[in-house]
Amino acid sequence: MSILTWIILGGVAGWIGSLLINKTGEGLIRDILLGIVGAVIGGWVFATAGSTGVTGFNLWSLFVAVVGSVIFLGLYHVLFGARRAV
Repeated sequence: MSILTWIILGGVAGWIGSLLINKTGEGLIRDILLGIVGAVIGGWVFATAGSTGVTGFNLWSLFVAVVGSVIFLGLYHVLFGARRAV
């Protein structure tokens, strides 16, 4: 995938993941980074489970990235304390 595709997919996945965990977005740059890290984590988790990870710019890859970003945010909140959204 190209850099632009990673940024777009990462932004959308990070935004969805932060909405699911924090009930609010983290901001454009943080959402993009969260989504890219989530894609890597999600790809690793799905590959370890015997499934396909990120395959390109499609709904499956978005799902994998969102799952990874939720895992990442959940671990972050467990380790460093949850920030309460109002």
